[in-house]
Amino acid sequence: MIGFLTIFRREIARFLKVIVQTVITPFVSSFLYLLIFGVSLGQQMDSHKGVSYLAFLIPGLMMMGLINNAFQNSSSSIVSSKFSGDLEDLRVAPVTDQEIIWAMSLGSVVRGSLVAVITYLVGSLFMYYQQGEWLSIAHPLSALFFLVVAGLIFGMIGISVAFWATTFDQLSAFSAFILLPLTYLGGVFLSIEHLHPFWQMISKLNPLLYLINGLRYGILGVSDVNVGTAAVISLAGFAFFYGLARISLKKGSFQRW
Repeated sequence: MIGFLTIFRREIARFLKVIVQTVITPFVSSFLYLLIFGVSLGQQMDSHKGVSYLAFLIPGLMMMGLINNAFQNSSSSIVSSKFSGDLEDLRVAPVTDQEIIWAMSLGSVVRGSLVAVITYLVGSLFMYYQQGEWLSIAHPLSALFFLVVAGLIFGMIGISVAFWATTFDQLSAFSAFILLPLTYLGGVFLSIEHLHPFWQMISKLNPLLYLINGLRYGILGVSDVNVGTAAVISLAGFAFFYGLARISLKKGSFQRW
């Protein structure tokens, strides 16, 4: 456990050193999203299954922040270590591949969950100001399950992408052209029930839809998809990307850029 705990503590200490990026920036982003979409435009939006648009928006923003920060945490850790040459030490250090993957992934869960909690608190303040009530959590265990699984999945995706990337541009391209569109099209801002049946079918091919709606069910008790299906798909995604992370760790580049 010494190697695992050492890497895990290093991951926590690393993102806490850039507190502006990990705390202040998500706070400002959540505030602006909620102000523009939740308050300004939300007054013109119909309620969804008895839930106001502001309340509907908050779990989506929580998951979006968690996904982005979990991915950035593990990928930036590996990329910066690859750039400085520190990553080569993992080849000779007395740690297993599983310890490396789990330590980095759990570090991503901590950072992503911190951002999700900040988003929840900001959203609750908006809810209290606009509707006079705090945002309660309908199913805490379900919410915790989807937060942890999503953090692990995207921490492992960050590991996989960072080991195969040969330039910073490739890492940024993955985030901008794959991760971000899937997040926006996963039901963060709009229920898929408002879409044409054809686009509903297309949306259901997006795995992020199930993570977002799983958390929405945990927070609000409503979802566009079956929660059991969302849990199964999430666990399948976890198993797949855990395997991919192990392959990437064995075959990816450890060399200094």
